[in-house]
Amino acid sequence: MTLATRVIPCLDVDAGRVVKGVNFVDLVDQGDPVELAQRYGAQGADEVTFLDVTATVDARQTTLEVVQKTAETLFIPLTVGGGVRSADDVATLLAHGADKISVNSAAIANPSLIDEIARRFGAQVCVVSLDVTRSEATPSGFVVTTHGGRTTTTIDAVTWAKESVDRGAGELLVNSIDADGTKQGFDIELISLLRPEVTVPLVASGGAGALEHFAPAVHAGADAVLAASVFHSGQFTVTQVKEELAQSGVIVR
Repeated sequence: MTLATRVIPCLDVDAGRVVKGVNFVDLVDQGDPVELAQRYGAQGADEVTFLDVTATVDARQTTLEVVQKTAETLFIPLTVGGGVRSADDVATLLAHGADKISVNSAAIANPSLIDEIARRFGAQVCVVSLDVTRSEATPSGFVVTTHGGRTTTTIDAVTWAKESVDRGAGELLVNSIDADGTKQGFDIELISLLRPEVTVPLVASGGAGALEHFAPAVHAGADAVLAASVFHSGQFTVTQVKEELAQSGVIVR
C-alpha cells in the first residue's frame, strides 16, 4: 500500500510570532501562529510543524501558551520542536496539545534522549530534526549543526540519521541550511543520499520557492514536504501544492 505524501506548513516561531529568514538568519515577522495554523488547516494541510527557533539559543523552554492555542485550532497532527531537553519536556508539550515532538540539539548532546522519548511515548511521537549543511570534513559531504544552525558539529549527517533511527526515531525532519529560505528548490542530493540509509519517513525541508520544486523532492525519496515562507507570504497555497503533486503522479490526500 502506497502512503500519501504529506504537505506540511512550518511555523518558525520567535517570541510568539512566526518568523522567516534566509539560511537561518535575518528573521522577519510573518504573522500570528494561531491565525496561520487555522489558514493552513482550512487549505488541507496534512500536518503543521511548530518550531520555536530561538528556544535552544536562549536556553529556555518552548512557549507553551502559544503551542496550546495553536493546537486548539487544528484538527490535524501538530509537531512541536525547539528547546526540548528532556522526556519530561516532551510530556509537557504533549499535555499542551502536541502530537509529535521534534528534537535536535539536545539529542546530539545526549543521544540517549531519543531512546528515552521512544520508550516512554512511542517512536511515532519522536521526530529527530537534522539541520544539515555541506562539509568536506565528513564522508558523506554533509554535517549536522545545532542551536538553530549556529554551531557546526563534526558529526556526519548520514551517520547521525542512521543512529537516530536505531535509537527509536519514528521520523526524520531533514532541513538543508544551504537551501533554507533561498527558494531555489529542495536539496535533492541530500534527500537522495539519506533515503536508502533509513527506513522511517523523511520530511524534506528548506528551499521551496515554486510549485514545481515539490515533486522532485518526493521522487528523490521524501515522504513529506515542508515549507514556510511561500505559504506565509501567500505565494501559493497548500491546496495548489497538492494539485501540482497530483499532476506529477504523486499520491496526496
